[in-house]
Amino acid sequence: MIGCDAGPADAPALGEAAGRLSRAGVEVHLDASGDALAARAGTLIKSPGVPDHAPAVVAARARGLPVLGELELAWRLLPNEFLAVTGTNGKTTTTEWIGHIHREAGAPVAVIGNVGTAASSLIGKLAPEVTVVCEASSFQLEDTEAFAPEVAVLLNLAPDHLDRHGTFEAYVQAKLRIFENQDGGDIAVVSETTPEALSRAGVDQPYWRARRVTFGEGSRATLRVREGRLWWRGQPLLCAKELSLPGAHNRCNAMAAAAACLARGLDFGPVAAGLKSFPGVAHRLEPVATRGGVAYVNDSKATNVQSTLVALEAYAGGVHLIAGGRSKRQDFTPLAPLVGSRCRAVYLIGEAAGELMVALGRIRVPIRQVGDLERAVAAARAAAKPGEVVLLSPACASYDAYRNFEARGDHFRALVEDA
Repeated sequence: MIGCDAGPADAPALGEAAGRLSRAGVEVHLDASGDALAARAGTLIKSPGVPDHAPAVVAARARGLPVLGELELAWRLLPNEFLAVTGTNGKTTTTEWIGHIHREAGAPVAVIGNVGTAASSLIGKLAPEVTVVCEASSFQLEDTEAFAPEVAVLLNLAPDHLDRHGTFEAYVQAKLRIFENQDGGDIAVVSETTPEALSRAGVDQPYWRARRVTFGEGSRATLRVREGRLWWRGQPLLCAKELSLPGAHNRCNAMAAAAACLARGLDFGPVAAGLKSFPGVAHRLEPVATRGGVAYVNDSKATNVQSTLVALEAYAGGVHLIAGGRSKRQDFTPLAPLVGSRCRAVYLIGEAAGELMVALGRIRVPIRQVGDLERAVAAARAAAKPGEVVLLSPACASYDAYRNFEARGDHFRALVEDA
């Protein structure tokens, strides 16, 4: 077995991982493109972050080698039932919410995938009765071939990762792979607005072999909201105001989670209890602290425009927004109306600060390019008044300054807590 990473050999985390692999008998190459190693390989297993144009991938395909994603590999080697969740926004919250409901029901569950635990790390470690609940990104799904979860959930679709996929249509096609290999015994959970989203992307309706379950506001949705209550197939589940997380976006996440759990046979009682008791996830509208009457909120998970719009909609006004990072070829102009109506000021950081300044420049809100997160927090702290909110909701990826959005959120939390 051969491991290859283009990262520098002196990177501490990478060096530690390489050491563990070497001790396990893996031949490790760091600071290497890997294209020369393809001649010695029978199959290439690709990390989700590695693009198709990476030299090792190009060389492997040129030799006709199978190229599989890590999720595909894990699914093939884990005999467990899979429940997979994808979508542009809400994946982490919904995935963790589903796991929480299973635990409420006393059903054995492992939550894996894009939320932090690699699916392949559980090979050989799970009892057969454990349900694998997996967050699946477009990067992971585009590298699947036979992946067929017993339950697949698509939350929503909006432009994202266009720097990787090129077009919205290609991004949506990657997402739809979650349903591609399902059969009539499987379950596909989708929003009732999915047809409209597919139409916007110029994508034809897929052929649904799986049994379709829908959630939303309409009268035909399998799980719907009516008169302030959530209803499942005409039976009341709970009052919407009892959901543990606020906001319309979290109501959608809760409905998707409940629909997936009820469709696979979990009882009403544990599902309702889990919807009421789920504590939420870090880095997604996470309250960090209140200092001098000012609330500080970590929404580092908002790596696209739509996520930041959701965050801004959660507050009536008085927001000091920290935004920016690495652009993903997004159009930032949809932010302007809500920034204009909800924000007291905007503090721009990272590589995309200039793009954001152009997109937001016409609104009558003070906008400052401050450089980095430390300066942004300091500037917002100095300007914010009691009752207002300092919100980190970047609308951008973190890779210009941080290894991931978690590291960015942790830095924000440390800056707030150390004040």
